Amino acid sequence: MTQPATTAQEDAPTSAAKPAGEQGSSPRLGLRWDVRALSLLGVLAVLVAVGGITAPDEFLATSNLQLVLTQASVIGVVTVGMTFVITSGGIDLSVGAMVALASVWATTVATQEFGFAGILFTAVIVGVGCGLVNGLLIAYGRMVPFIATLAMLASARGLALQITDGSTQVVSVESVLDLGARDSYVLGIPPLVLIFAAVTVIGWLVLNRTTFGRRTVAVGGNAEAARLAGIDVRRQRLYLYLLSGLCCGIAAFMLIVLAGSGQNTNGNLYELDAIAAAIIGGTLLSGGRGTIIGSVLGVLIFTTITNIFALNNLETAVQQIAKGAIIVAAVLVQRRSPHADT
Repeated sequence: MTQPATTAQEDAPTSAAKPAGEQGSSPRLGLRWDVRALSLLGVLAVLVAVGGITAPDEFLATSNLQLVLTQASVIGVVTVGMTFVITSGGIDLSVGAMVALASVWATTVATQEFGFAGILFTAVIVGVGCGLVNGLLIAYGRMVPFIATLAMLASARGLALQITDGSTQVVSVESVLDLGARDSYVLGIPPLVLIFAAVTVIGWLVLNRTTFGRRTVAVGGNAEAARLAGIDVRRQRLYLYLLSGLCCGIAAFMLIVLAGSGQNTNGNLYELDAIAAAIIGGTLLSGGRGTIIGSVLGVLIFTTITNIFALNNLETAVQQIAKGAIIVAAVLVQRRSPHADT
């Protein structure tokens, strides 16, 4: 008797679905994902305990916890888009540069004259535009994602530097600055965290409850089988890089609110943090399996580590070593998994 499909791949072809999916079609695989999520929650709980022990007054303060969530929100939105791209078997090395370009383009004097709506629209449209270029090069230009997005990384960074001439562009639009003020908090929750939560919920629903999500998993699991099943693989990949660009545009606006300015150095190493968080969360680097919840937990883990190191005045080098060790451990766990696509 055939079991009902319960994953983001339930309409995908069998050959593509076999190595793919966030939960899988068997109860054991669903249990494995529950265990993975619980393990990530356990790691996060341990980090919170460490922070509470090493810097109890500072770490457990409400203001610091709000800061951790706010900082996680910006990179978290980027990571949601990255999760979709990696699930499809791709990669996007340009997300940090796209955030930088969108943030400086949206904070030019000419753009600020249009107020809140002008800044938001510009940030989003620049992100989507960069994603469109990536998608066209990869899907229809048949360029390797690594090369295409690496080229975008260099180009976007260069253009951001040219726009700012190396200077900081201060935001003077009060309505944008007010969004980051404490008076705008909703029940003690910063608006940026609410935006992150909304993006996370929408991302989860799209990946796990829509045809778009099932096609994404199918393309990552077996692109040729997905094509034979009638999926337009090239168009799907184009949409995915557009989605990544959209998330970068939203993150750029959030960063503008958080920093009150636009700089060409914004989004530095976001691509590495987003990829690392997705991998930590359980998204398979070779494609075919993705989890939004796991990616979000990965973001929270990395942000908490950064905060603990900062409060204890530990060197940035040690922090980077710790992050690297966590990434290696996560990849090794994936490779040892009997369900991993090796």
